[in-house]
Amino acid sequence: MIGIYLCDDEDAVRHQIQTALEWKIFVENYDMKVLCSASNAQELLDAVENGQQSIYFLDVELKDKEWDGFRLGQELRRRDPRSTLIYITSYGDLAWRTFQYHLEAFDYIVKGPEPIGPSAARCLDEIHARLLSAHQAPAEIFTLRTGDMVRHVPLRDILFFETASAPHHVFLHTAGSRMNFLGSLSELNVQLGDSFIRTHRAYLVAADKIEAVDLKHNKLWVGGQECLLSRAGKAELRKKMGPSVNTGFRL
Repeated sequence: MIGIYLCDDEDAVRHQIQTALEWKIFVENYDMKVLCSASNAQELLDAVENGQQSIYFLDVELKDKEWDGFRLGQELRRRDPRSTLIYITSYGDLAWRTFQYHLEAFDYIVKGPEPIGPSAARCLDEIHARLLSAHQAPAEIFTLRTGDMVRHVPLRDILFFETASAPHHVFLHTAGSRMNFLGSLSELNVQLGDSFIRTHRAYLVAADKIEAVDLKHNKLWVGGQECLLSRAGKAELRKKMGPSVNTGFRL
C-alpha cells in the first residue's frame, strides 16, 4: 500500500483535497490510503513512516517560522528519495524554487476560485499509471482483483497458488498473506511459464521457493508451507529441477 500525506494550514483546502483523494481511491480501488492530514510541517513529519514509498501534497506557503513547503519537501526527499511531491500554491510561477532546493516536483496545483480537489484526483490517476509502468516491468508483477481491491503483487513474493473451495477461485500465497481471486491454475500455468511448476492439480508453486521434497509421502514445502505432490507433479519436478529430485531433497 502507498501512503498519502497532506500538509496545508488551510483547513478547507486540506479537507477538499482529502475528500477528493479518498473518493478517487474508493472508486478506482487503488492500493493507497490517506494516512495523515496535517496543518503544519512537524505534525506531518511525526506521522511519516520512514522507508515507505509515499505521496505528499504540500502547501508551499506554510505559516511556519521554520518550515515552508520546499524545505519540508527537501526533508522528505532525504528520508525517502522515492517519494512523490505535489505542491499546492497560490502562485503559478514558483517552479524554479524546486531547482534551488534540488527537488523534482510531480506537479503544482494552483489555488484559485475553482475547487482544487479534482486536480488532486487527476494527479493520483497519473501517479498510479506511472507506478504501474515504471516501478516494475509487467513481467515481474502479478495483478489480481480480490473483493473490491485491485492488487499488484511482485512475482518474487509469490510462494504458490492453490485451488480454493469455491468454484473457479484460486488462493495466492505469499509469506505473510493469502488472497482469493477468480482464476484457474491451468490458465496461470500457461501465463507464468517455467518459473512455476504444477506439482499437483491443486498446486502451482514457485520453482525457486521450493525448500524440500518428500517423494515417499508425496509432499513438498514452499516458504515453510506444505503442498501436495502428484505423480505428474514428480515428473514436472524431474524435468525442471534435475536428478536431485529423484531422492528428494531439503535445502
